[in-house]
This record gives sequence, C-alpha cells and structure tokens, in this order.
Amino acid sequence: MKSNKLVIGLIGGVGSGKSLAAEEFTKHGARVLSGDEFGHEALRRPDIKEQVIRRWGQEILNANGEVDRRKLGTIVFGDAKERQALEALVFPWIEKRIDEELTRAANDPTVKFVVLDAAIMLEAGWDRRCDRIVFVDAPRDIRYERLASKRGWTAQQLESREKAQWPLNEKLKRADAILDNSGSPDALARQILRFLEQWGILGNPEGEV
Repeated sequence: MKSNKLVIGLIGGVGSGKSLAAEEFTKHGARVLSGDEFGHEALRRPDIKEQVIRRWGQEILNANGEVDRRKLGTIVFGDAKERQALEALVFPWIEKRIDEELTRAANDPTVKFVVLDAAIMLEAGWDRRCDRIVFVDAPRDIRYERLASKRGWTAQQLESREKAQWPLNEKLKRADAILDNSGSPDALARQILRFLEQWGILGNPEGEV
C-alpha cells in the first residue's frame, strides 16, 4: 500500500548509521517504522516462535524462553537456505505491521512524513511502499569499527551479514539521495535538513505527495 504522506526508505551498508539518520528525521516530524523492530515482534509471536523451535530446536531459546536472536543469526547468516526459511516465517508479519503503521501515520495529523528503516528493504521489495530511497553511506572500516565497539561483532560477522544483502553498488543505483555518514552527527543532520528542504517537506504541514 502507498501512504498519502511522503515515505522515505532508508538503506545502506551494515553499520552505516541508518538508525542515527532515522532519529534525526524524527526531529523534523517523521514517524519512523523499524523493520528490525517488527522482526523482533515476529519472533515473540507464539505461532512464529513455535515454527522457529520446530526447525532449529529448543537450543535456539535463551534462558527466558525467548528466541535468542544472536544464536539464530549465526545459523541463518551462515546458510542461505536457513535464512530463506526464516524470512518465509517472519516477512509476512513484518509486511503486515509496516502497512498497519503506514495507515496509522497517514491518519495522524502530527506526522509530517514517514521513514521506513529496514536493512533488507530492497531485497524484500518493501521499497515499493516508498516515495524516496535514501542511501546512508560510510566507509567499510568505519562501519566495522562501529559494529565492533557497539555490538562486539567480528569481521567475519560483518562479512556474513553483507553477503546476505544486495551489494552496495546495487543499492546505490536505487537511491534518490545519499547521506554521507562518515563524519559527525552534526554533519549528517545538516545533510538531512538540506534534503527535506529540497523535497518540500519542511514548511509543508501535511508532508503530502
């Protein structure tokens, strides 16, 4: 479905800072929809959780009886077949939640525009719901540094995540705009402000397209 308000899709390399960019967009009236958050919701649903356990066993659960996403990630990002099996389980729920929240945002006068932040936006076809695609860019060494310090990732983990997504040059081809996130948060904020002004979102109380 398409919203009556501008929908910006955020894409980029793993660790490029899409969440930081999304947070900055909220300062200008955006409602942010997180594909990652909807994915977490999916794994907490009893029906989906049961299917996850059926395929990957009880050992996929943590001490609280919830799906251990780190364990699951190790399995699915190391095997394309396993990743596709997980996607078949969670994608329908994620898509349902995206559409629900797009409808809610469209009917909320306090929302100027919507930002959809999803790591596999293009791979899943969710970009069809977007009016603009913004690529958040950062050099690989900076991205790895961020992931190592914030999440404790190894270079191998970054590589396996990248292999599960489209190549960055393919993502770039689909972008309407590029945000350089190799510098400071202030520099990123200035770029976002400039794009919002160019697209006529600032100063347009409805953010309509």
